[in-house]
Amino acid sequence: MYMKLIKHRAKTLSANKQKKMAFAGITNANMFLITLLLLSLSSIPLSSSTIQQDFVMCLVDNSDASFPMDSSFFTRDLNASSFKQALETSAQNLRYLMPSKPKPEFIFEPLYETHVQAAVVCAKKLRLHLRLRSGGHDYEGLSYVSEMETAFVIVDLSKLRQINVDLESNTAWIHAGASIGEVYYRIQEKSKVHGFPAGLCTSLGIGGHIIGGAYGSMMRKFGLGADNVLDARIVDAKGKILNRAAMGEDVFWAIRGGGGGSFGVILAWKIKLVPVPDVVTVFTVTKTLEQDGTRILYKWQQVADKLDENLFIRAIIQPASKTPKSKERTISVSYQGQFLGDAKRLLQVMQRSFPQLGLKKKDCLETSWIKSVMYIAGFPSTAPPEALLAGKSLFKNYFKAKSDYVEKPIPIEGLEGLWKKLLEEDSPLTIWNPYGGMMAKIPETETPFPHRSGTLFKIQWLTLWQDGKASEAKHMEWMRNMYSYMEKYVSKNPRSAYVNYRDLDLGMNGRGTDAREWGNKYFKGNFERLVKIKAKFDPENFFRHEQSIPTKFK
Repeated sequence: MYMKLIKHRAKTLSANKQKKMAFAGITNANMFLITLLLLSLSSIPLSSSTIQQDFVMCLVDNSDASFPMDSSFFTRDLNASSFKQALETSAQNLRYLMPSKPKPEFIFEPLYETHVQAAVVCAKKLRLHLRLRSGGHDYEGLSYVSEMETAFVIVDLSKLRQINVDLESNTAWIHAGASIGEVYYRIQEKSKVHGFPAGLCTSLGIGGHIIGGAYGSMMRKFGLGADNVLDARIVDAKGKILNRAAMGEDVFWAIRGGGGGSFGVILAWKIKLVPVPDVVTVFTVTKTLEQDGTRILYKWQQVADKLDENLFIRAIIQPASKTPKSKERTISVSYQGQFLGDAKRLLQVMQRSFPQLGLKKKDCLETSWIKSVMYIAGFPSTAPPEALLAGKSLFKNYFKAKSDYVEKPIPIEGLEGLWKKLLEEDSPLTIWNPYGGMMAKIPETETPFPHRSGTLFKIQWLTLWQDGKASEAKHMEWMRNMYSYMEKYVSKNPRSAYVNYRDLDLGMNGRGTDAREWGNKYFKGNFERLVKIKAKFDPENFFRHEQSIPTKFK
């Protein structure tokens, strides 16, 4: 009986339907693959296969472009190895790939914008919960795991990666599945004196990156990536494609920093290119506690946001061996800098503003803007710019992350207490990114991203481990204890956090709590406006996850 049902479903493509598919470019071969997929699903338990069959048939009904089933649709029941690869290839946090974590019913990788429209229409029709993924960097796995919905599917945008650079207008249209490294490469492919102020990690998917703000090494000069967006294309909960004019200024405001997965599916951004010089200088200088590292970092806190806006110096802090052969550990602070100019001028700026670091000519590397991006991202000096096209993250660990913003320098005693905390943990890492410059000039209500004037620097906290569940509790406890220790030294009322460093410890939807508990930490006073826009634009809360913008506070 069940086999007859499957065969009947496979034959539902009537003569008129076949004409429609032929007109849309769906070939006989692809029709055969669709039919074969539906027949193959007969071996799967009824509930799972019915969901998958219905979705495939709905896609065909609602899409005007063909899709190769074997490379667009992945289910663990039919092609387990391909499903595993599709699920894991871009996921960074291995905590959310463990067997105990929920897995999607299937993964769909659209080839065209019309596929995304159809996926939204079909998910809504079939009451399937969507998770949207462009780069897979979500720290809490929210783009590929759902613990609040039992049946969910992933729409992975990684094949929508077209980039069109227009130097005449100093703009580019970039599709959501492209990595920021690809964007940088395509810009420099056409011009050595144009760039874009976005991420330091070049494998970030541009869709989710910009919707959370998108900070980078040129933010003190030009602001965030989101501050340099001119237009966007988004699929709303009705399956319609909207540009800036069609979505309206409220929604356009909301998607430039309001976080992913709340308002729709970002298809593409229109970005404003910024000028970069022929020569950019980079450097890394490392100091340990034994080299007066604590006092140098204290001074960095006082000057980092006030330096020449062409200069970005971040501090990368972690335990290190005191000597190459020693098991005794100390704290090292690596000052990694990018200066939009030559080494001579950089040294003048440093001598005037931060001589304590002791930067010398031999520490400086003069290079192009694109090579400076690669330097900060950790590529070998011999790697060609084409390496940016790989778009894959090499960072795969079990980890927990948090974030903070600092408005007053952390005193010496506070730093010394932090060193003790870091030395208690196996593999902690903290990265401090300076603000000031353009970041202090843009009002905090200009976009949902509110961390502007008054912010000295942002802190990213990380702890990493390799043995999965075995030591997870230990490392999570250390992170929470360290976070508690730092409370008196960071921003207050609220204790702010960066939305693209998701932290579910701050609170979640669906727990009966007031969403302002976590929403105000990410967005400050902008959260109320985001909730109002959400309630009007997506009143049924179709686009949702554990920390999506809700339609009401409780």
